[in-house]
Amino acid sequence: MFKTEITLSDGRRLIYFDQTPGDDRARLDSRGLEPATNSSQLRFDPLSRRWVAIAGHRQNRTHMPTQEQCPLCPTTPNNPSEVPASNYEVVVFENRFPSFDFNSQDSLVNSGDLGPYGLAPGLGTCEVICFTSQHDSSVSQLSQDRIRLIVDVWTDRTTVLAQDRRIEQIFCFENKGPEIGVTEPHPHGQIYGYPFVPPRVQQMIDSALKFQDTSGRNLFDEIVEYERSSLDRLVSENESWIAFVPFSAKWPYEVHLYPKVRAGNFSRLTDNQRDDLAPIYLDLLKRYDRLFAQPAPYIAGWYQYTQADHVDIFGMHLEVFTIKRDENKLKFQAGSEASMDVFISDIVPEDAARKLRELS
Repeated sequence: MFKTEITLSDGRRLIYFDQTPGDDRARLDSRGLEPATNSSQLRFDPLSRRWVAIAGHRQNRTHMPTQEQCPLCPTTPNNPSEVPASNYEVVVFENRFPSFDFNSQDSLVNSGDLGPYGLAPGLGTCEVICFTSQHDSSVSQLSQDRIRLIVDVWTDRTTVLAQDRRIEQIFCFENKGPEIGVTEPHPHGQIYGYPFVPPRVQQMIDSALKFQDTSGRNLFDEIVEYERSSLDRLVSENESWIAFVPFSAKWPYEVHLYPKVRAGNFSRLTDNQRDDLAPIYLDLLKRYDRLFAQPAPYIAGWYQYTQADHVDIFGMHLEVFTIKRDENKLKFQAGSEASMDVFISDIVPEDAARKLRELS
C-alpha cells in the first residue's frame, strides 16, 4: 500500500491510499480556503449519563450536490473539490464540517456553574473516507482488491488515531441511501475519533466483564461459538469470518460479522483475517443490494476497542442493518424505540437469515 499525505489550503490533512503509485498526488489545493472556525460542544445529560455533541456549524454543510458539484469527486477545471488529484483509489481527509474537532473552542465551556450538567469542548476527529473516485458507484460494486485496500485503510487509521491519547474510541462506518439520511451520494464513509467511550461500546464492555466474572468465559467468543453451531441465523461464513442475524435483532435484516478468532480492533487482525474479510464483506453488501427491487439503504459500523484496559476481552465486529422492512415500508424509530429504547421488530430473525442466505 502506498500512502501519500498532503495539506489542503485551509490546513486540513488529506491522505491518498493506493495499491500502486498514483498520479497527481502532490497537486496542491487551489481553492484558497480560510481555516474553518468550528464550535463543537459536549453537553452531559445527568439522567442518562450520556454526552451529546452540539455542532451548530454543521447546519450549513453540503447537502445532496450534483455530480458536477460533488466535493468528493476528483478535481476538474470546473469543480475544484476536496481532492486535488485528477483520480484516486481511496482517500481520507479531515471533514470540513466535523462533529468533533481538536481545534474546537467555545466560550460556554467557561460559563461558570452549570448545576447538574456538564460541558466540554467537542474535541476529537472526524475523517471522511472516499472508497472510489467513481461518483455513481457503490461499495458493493467495487473489486475485491479495492475492498482489501479499504480494510488496510481502516487498519491504518485505527492504528494511527489510537496513538493519540485524547481519543478513546475509533468508529469506522458507512451510511448508504437517502432513507438513512445521507447528504452526499458519492460512495464514502466516516471515521470518528471520540474523546469518550460511546454508550453502546461501554455497555458491551460492561456485559463482557460481568459474563466473564460469572462464567469464566468470554461473551464475544460464546456468541460466535453458539451461532456457528446452531446455524439457524447463519448468513455466510469463510475460513476466518462468520456473518449471522443476531438472536435479538432490533432492525429489519440486521447482520453481524465476526472474526472466528477474536480480535479487539483492526490492528490486531492477522493478514489472513484481513484477506478473508474482503470477500465476505463484499458478498454481504451484495446481498443487501438484492433484498429488494432497488439496493437497500443501510448503516454499516465497526465496533472495536483500542484502550489497553479491556482490549483483550473485546470482540471487534461489524453491525450492518437496513431500515427497510419491505419493498415500500420503512422501519421508523417510533414511540417505544425512540422514547424508551425498547425495539419491536416486525421480522423474525430466523426468517431474515433465511432470506439473506437465499440471496447468495
